[in-house]
Amino acid sequence: MKNVRYDVAVIGAGQAGLAIGHALAEQKKRFVILEAADSVGSAWRNRWDSLVLFTPRRYDALPGLAFPGDPDGYPTRDEVAAYLARYVERFGLPVELSTPVRSLSKDADGFVVDANGTPIRADAVVVATGPFHAPIVPDIAGGLAAEVFQTHSAGYRRPADLPEGRVLVVGGGNTGFQIARELAGSREVHLAIGSQQKPLPQRLLGRDLFWWLTKLGVLSKSVDSRIGRRARDRDVLIGSSPRDAKRHGVVVQSRAVGAVGRTVRFADGTELDIDAVIWATGSKPDHSWIDLPINGDDGRLRHRRGVSDVPGLYFLGLSWQHTRGSALLGFVADDAAFIADQIAADREARSGGAPVPTPQDESAQGGS
Repeated sequence: MKNVRYDVAVIGAGQAGLAIGHALAEQKKRFVILEAADSVGSAWRNRWDSLVLFTPRRYDALPGLAFPGDPDGYPTRDEVAAYLARYVERFGLPVELSTPVRSLSKDADGFVVDANGTPIRADAVVVATGPFHAPIVPDIAGGLAAEVFQTHSAGYRRPADLPEGRVLVVGGGNTGFQIARELAGSREVHLAIGSQQKPLPQRLLGRDLFWWLTKLGVLSKSVDSRIGRRARDRDVLIGSSPRDAKRHGVVVQSRAVGAVGRTVRFADGTELDIDAVIWATGSKPDHSWIDLPINGDDGRLRHRRGVSDVPGLYFLGLSWQHTRGSALLGFVADDAAFIADQIAADREARSGGAPVPTPQDESAQGGS
């Protein structure tokens, strides 16, 4: 990679990075995909062992390669990671592993990416690192005694990693429900729910939920539509509910509001002594490594369907980047195609309307 200039530098080799890579390869762009981890799809490999997607395999494919297996079945974490690795091999995508990006800046000659100490120049950059980077842990965690085992859901792998005793899972989203249900098979588990999310069945009238959402066009509604504006800040439970959790032996509690020693206090005034807690309380984006004006006055990332206010800088794979499916494995392709076309249009505009010649050599798709 040293002393190489690219048309496009893509940061992140998850589903978003690979989808845009496929689109850029079709356009014969000179590009590279930079990945901090030592494997493709690390965000999936680092989830808990028993994770199963709630989207059937027929809806989990990236452009050009079907997801293997029963199309009506639900893939595991390891299946997804293996599929992404196979995708890179199938299309020969130029992924550079173990290459963390330390900073991103721009000067008069274009973008400068500090790739683990090596400067890389590019005319355009696509940040495809996903929407979740820094785990959120409530302040009340600091009140728990040292002997209480604590981990965020991002660090949870399997029940055997937790000590014996009573476990509290904090967080009423899909992750919290799934982990609580798994743990309930081997110990006493309580689930603290701060806000009620609308539960939706995994299957309805013999069809998977995503068949209905696709058929009704719900997943294609943009963030600017009436439905999109109402749904973007409202998470839903898919295949989980408080009633289902109770059937699996989980004790449902109200919001956790305080903790002292081994005791957690809930919003309804009740208390519970615990031996371990898993904070399934979500994560937040972290773009502090980008030395460019990307945030608005409210501190949130400013973009229009992934096109930032910084010319040549794009984002991909964000939650509700354009639709509900923007951050989902099998639905990111639409945004990837849009960004790839936007890059091509911007490149042509900078050249005064004439197409810019692309290097026709062995590294035309980003070889190092």
